[in-house]
Amino acid sequence: MRQVADTLLPYLILCALMLGMAANGYALLALPLAVPAGGLLVRLFIIQHDCGHGSFLPSRRGNDWLGRALSLLTVTPYDGWKRAHALHHASTGDLSRRGTGDIHTLTVREYLALPRMSRLRYRLYRNPFILIVIGSPLNFLLLQRLPSGVGIPWRTAWREVLALDAMLLAGLALLALAAGGVGPVLWVFLPVISVAAWIGGWLFYVQHQYEETVWEEADAWDFHRAALGGSSYYVLPRVLQWFTGNVGLHHVHHLNSRIPNYRLQSSAASAA
Repeated sequence: MRQVADTLLPYLILCALMLGMAANGYALLALPLAVPAGGLLVRLFIIQHDCGHGSFLPSRRGNDWLGRALSLLTVTPYDGWKRAHALHHASTGDLSRRGTGDIHTLTVREYLALPRMSRLRYRLYRNPFILIVIGSPLNFLLLQRLPSGVGIPWRTAWREVLALDAMLLAGLALLALAAGGVGPVLWVFLPVISVAAWIGGWLFYVQHQYEETVWEEADAWDFHRAALGGSSYYVLPRVLQWFTGNVGLHHVHHLNSRIPNYRLQSSAASAA
């Protein structure tokens, strides 16, 4: 609960400060605050992520309710993402089960077998500017407004997404009334979400996309080898490790997703 407090309260204070500045003619001065606010939103997403794994709180119901509450800030439907992310953990590094909760990745042989235009599309997709700078905010702001819950009934997925979208619209409308217009709200909402999406998109990329990462065919795939060899250990300065909720210890997280972020460092030290 200390993690929730030391992340949520500063985040709300920064957003309120940005909103007040933007509403009173100091929009440009407010813009730099989107960087720390975006970092705090990444940390809130990590808490939501741990709730999805059932690791943040002792109670399953408590995890789900906290995760759904945080989805109002992360703008990411909780239950659909939880299901897709569980499948990602169950299939990381398995060439026969690509495509769920991961970045589209081809083998060299598959890439060379593509027609020229398909190769170009793949290279454009993998370009950092398109994949992260444009793609990450697009994913959170637009694609998450559509149902994508893998393994969740169509009606349930739509109901979850539409409920979240309706609550987001209501919240933005109330903030617009308080700020005297929608402009100041968007001036806060869009930059903060974009900064968080850029950080999150980069983190997700480096967690499984690096030179020696493990990919295997289904008959040779092993969960433990894929967890340790297919997930990176991203060494960050302590302050960035705090903002990212120790997610750089991704090999430990994939080995046991029931370890909450606040115990990843001690678990890695014990294993070493």
